Amino acid sequence: MTTAENAAAVAAPVHGGTAAPADAITPDDKDWTWVLERSCPDCGLDTPSVVREEVAGLVRANAVSWLAVLDAEEDGLRRRPRPDVWSALEYACHVRDVFRLFHVRLNLMLDQDGPLFPNWDQDETALAERYGEQDPKTVAAELAEAAEILAGAFDRVAGEQWQRTGDRSDGARFTVETFSRYLIHDPVHHLYDVTGGPAA
Repeated sequence: MTTAENAAAVAAPVHGGTAAPADAITPDDKDWTWVLERSCPDCGLDTPSVVREEVAGLVRANAVSWLAVLDAEEDGLRRRPRPDVWSALEYACHVRDVFRLFHVRLNLMLDQDGPLFPNWDQDETALAERYGEQDPKTVAAELAEAAEILAGAFDRVAGEQWQRTGDRSDGARFTVETFSRYLIHDPVHHLYDVTGGPAA
């Protein structure tokens, strides 16, 4: 990855003494919660200034951009710019799964008091699900569906629900409001990773 759920993901398991494959992605175990305090110098998104009620629309707009990315020649979508950097297809699969994961976590916060989020290893998922081998048209349809489901869930958040909380296993605590901002940075940043274009 990578980015937001980079942070939410647990570091990939250590494989005792075995050399990593030449095309292995270096796990990103950085804590990306700093994006809640200042703008991202890479993708340019000023996350702290994102209006919570606009996150649903931002998710939908981001999904449209990913559909444009996926409407390209298949070999190019599968090609990694470097052996240790995801291809556009792999990034798109990750974004789809981030949308799905954040929908689950949003529901946990709305339905439970201070839930602890189950861990998710993004790098393990990418390998297990063979991101680089998935069909781009299927990924596009699934990404669009996941984005709309998540956006619809944010559309329905109101009033004091924005202040409900949830915790990550590393001790990071989110309100639904900060969670919404943290979320949107991830797919925006990954779109930058693929296209090089700054956040709109």
